[in-house]
Amino acid sequence: MGAKDITYFSLALLGLLILPLMYLNVRFKININKRILYAVARMTIQLTLVGLYLQYIFKWNHIAINILYIVLMMLIASLSIIKSVKLPYKKMLLPIFVAIFIPTMTVLIYFNYVVVRATFLFDATYLITIGGMILGNVLNGIIVGMNSFYNGIVSQEKVYLYRLALGASKSQAKAPYFREAVYATINPTIASIATIGLIALPGMMTGQILGGSDPLVAIKYQIAIMLAIFIVKYLTIVLALWFCSNTMFDGYGRLQIHRKA
Repeated sequence: MGAKDITYFSLALLGLLILPLMYLNVRFKININKRILYAVARMTIQLTLVGLYLQYIFKWNHIAINILYIVLMMLIASLSIIKSVKLPYKKMLLPIFVAIFIPTMTVLIYFNYVVVRATFLFDATYLITIGGMILGNVLNGIIVGMNSFYNGIVSQEKVYLYRLALGASKSQAKAPYFREAVYATINPTIASIATIGLIALPGMMTGQILGGSDPLVAIKYQIAIMLAIFIVKYLTIVLALWFCSNTMFDGYGRLQIHRKA
């Protein structure tokens, strides 16, 4: 038996619980009420629209539409990363997009073919839903990793240039910042994997159980998706740093792309 439906009135009643938080913000002079209202309104509109057009996408389940949709999701993720790291779109969009596209599509196809054993490899039910979960988790990790790499180079620019002056190759000089960026990206996921099931029941597993799935089936799907997220996140930050290094630095290893104000 599936989960009970939630009425729009019930959602509105839940939203009322935000009002005390907004009161506390006013009381303590925390100026985020407009941001809260904007974020909640945007989330509601976006998810409502997604729910409406996903019904048609799942119904049509056409390979071209499904691939186009997942590529669009990757493009939006790439733009969000560049915006958050404050780098120029023109030079950074392609390397970031390619760094996301290669591991995400590879793991998604492998997931659908080997793990789920889907009869239709590009089935919207798996391609879009699993892809969305992977991209949502990868997005934050890559932002953290790219920020760590860029901040490390900028804050220790003299040390970095000194390594180059002593004869270190560009790869050797960037290696400490590369390692820190990878650590910053995947450490939260490792911690999440290590504690999952002990202090938290993850969203996918909970959703499947509420939808009527057997708990053991839900657990297997959750293990699979966590492994997929970890693999894609790791490969994406490695590729992003590799591709972007060719754009961010000149032939002498000097940083040539600066953040936008």
